[in-house]
Amino acid sequence: MKASRLLGLSLMASILALPMTLLAQETKQHVARDRSSDPVHYFLYEGDLANSYELLPPPPDTASVRFQYDVERYQWGKSMRDTPRGDQAAADAHVDGAHVPASFSEAFGIDITPEQTPEIFKLIVGMREDAGDLSTRDAKEYYMRTRPYAFFGEDTCLPDQQAELSTNGSYPSGHTAIGWATALVLAEINPDRIDEILDRGFEMGESRVICGYHFQSDVDAARIVAAGAVARLHADQNFNDQLTKAKQEFAAKKAMGMVKPGKRQHRQK
Repeated sequence: MKASRLLGLSLMASILALPMTLLAQETKQHVARDRSSDPVHYFLYEGDLANSYELLPPPPDTASVRFQYDVERYQWGKSMRDTPRGDQAAADAHVDGAHVPASFSEAFGIDITPEQTPEIFKLIVGMREDAGDLSTRDAKEYYMRTRPYAFFGEDTCLPDQQAELSTNGSYPSGHTAIGWATALVLAEINPDRIDEILDRGFEMGESRVICGYHFQSDVDAARIVAAGAVARLHADQNFNDQLTKAKQEFAAKKAMGMVKPGKRQHRQK
């Protein structure tokens, strides 16, 4: 009787402890994807940015006129692949490492590298996932929209990336958000080349349509959340400190005659 009672008490204790054990395991398994886990590629934390699911309208229904526009733009993108513009779109598919700073160097007027412009480079790399991940995450995870290459059953311009991309949703485009947010910040640093810089940022979004990774509506929505990310970044002290260093570095390079003049400088003359 005594042994039976002890066994019952032991089972009850185990049952009562089970929810706490599961909670502890769940907490242990969750690793935040933000500044707390990756300060190199994030300035912000989970929850700092506007919720993209609440901010954006749903992606177009396949029976809608808006989706027909997506289809037309997809066909346009395919027609551009075997051209120099298509080659650029394939190059724009890479956003890791130094790819994003390098892709903006010509438009910015000076090479953005760790050696030549370390502070500007650190700023651009440091905000990459605030734009590409945090600003798009909620809508991507909620809608899990099928990407155009999967929807149409056709390859992209770089088929080797398709397996990885299939694990997350198409709406909105993370690559586009990175490109547009980067363009907005670089245009603030070098307003004399704002036309070139914003044009380059816009092109990076259209490259996603050309390659077949995203629908046009994914790209359009990404520019909205990217602008929101930049606005929120300007309220972050770490970002502002790095932005100040980047502006000072740029001013010094410009004073040394190392920055190519922009269209607006020519107009002023």
